Amino acid sequence: MNIKTYDFDLPEDLIAQVPLIDRASSRLMVLNRATEKMDHCNFSDITHYLKQGDCLVLNDTRVLPARLYGAKEDTGGKVEVLLLHQHDNDQWEVLVKPAKKVKVGTRIVFGEGQLVAECTEEQAHGGRRVRFTYEGIFLEVLESLGEMPLPPYIKEQLSDRERYQTVYAKEEGSAAAPTAGLHFTNELLDEIQAAGVEVVYLTLHVGLGTFRPVSVETIEEHEMHAEFYQLSESSAQKLNQIKENNGRIISVGTTSTRTLETIVRDYGNFQASSGWTDIFIYPPYQLQAIDGLITNFHLPKSTLIMLVSAFAGRDFVLEAYQKAVEERYRFFSFGDAMFIF
Repeated sequence: MNIKTYDFDLPEDLIAQVPLIDRASSRLMVLNRATEKMDHCNFSDITHYLKQGDCLVLNDTRVLPARLYGAKEDTGGKVEVLLLHQHDNDQWEVLVKPAKKVKVGTRIVFGEGQLVAECTEEQAHGGRRVRFTYEGIFLEVLESLGEMPLPPYIKEQLSDRERYQTVYAKEEGSAAAPTAGLHFTNELLDEIQAAGVEVVYLTLHVGLGTFRPVSVETIEEHEMHAEFYQLSESSAQKLNQIKENNGRIISVGTTSTRTLETIVRDYGNFQASSGWTDIFIYPPYQLQAIDGLITNFHLPKSTLIMLVSAFAGRDFVLEAYQKAVEERYRFFSFGDAMFIF
């Protein structure tokens, strides 16, 4: 299938640059797959579409302040480093700019020397493996030196880095936020649970590749990046119980969806597990794990809009996106949301 089948025209001024003051005041488009009806409301109205016995599945990953600015120890040349994922013994997969200046053995100093990275392996497309040395606790050093790695389509500076975290973010490890969850407040989650809706957490550490447009001409040629996921025993039991009781499992975000679909694909039901997933969901893939999806409006030609299309149908999704453009919904990470059931 040609990638152009998932393209659409998006005015640049609809790309949200800053988060709203009130997370839950974003707009919500509601799509009914059975009737192909569209409703328009505010995200705080999501409670009207949830019912007792439903289950919301939230990704509790926390974004690292993963962008570092340093200098080469020998020449003082400026280098930008973006952390991707961690290996043993303080080794990390990273992206570096300018990559051609960073060879095996290059040492990069950050701050006043609180953190030093030595390149141990060169990889393709600006990728490197580095080993960090530091005094104290790595995450505390990173908090003092690092910046939040906002997506490239966001040009504005973020005054409060917590606005690129969900209110329930807990497990450190993401290079990007699971943005569908940014709309929830603690008060809204309390209201949802008071209505008899179960809330379950899993973890998938989001990689930057999630948000990149597919660069190959045909979808089948695209290779998905791998991301680490984890589902606890208690969460798996709750999810299986919801299914047995004919409740709806509503995934918050494509990251939660990919985790749930990976587990059901591999085990046939929900089981406690952890590992790496590179599942690529696009039509005619039939989703087995979820009954509803809360998600933001995504990039043209991205794997995310393909996943949404696998759940709701490409034509219906692209029709909804056209309506969103006409109604001037806000797009991408800090934008508005849709609920599909």
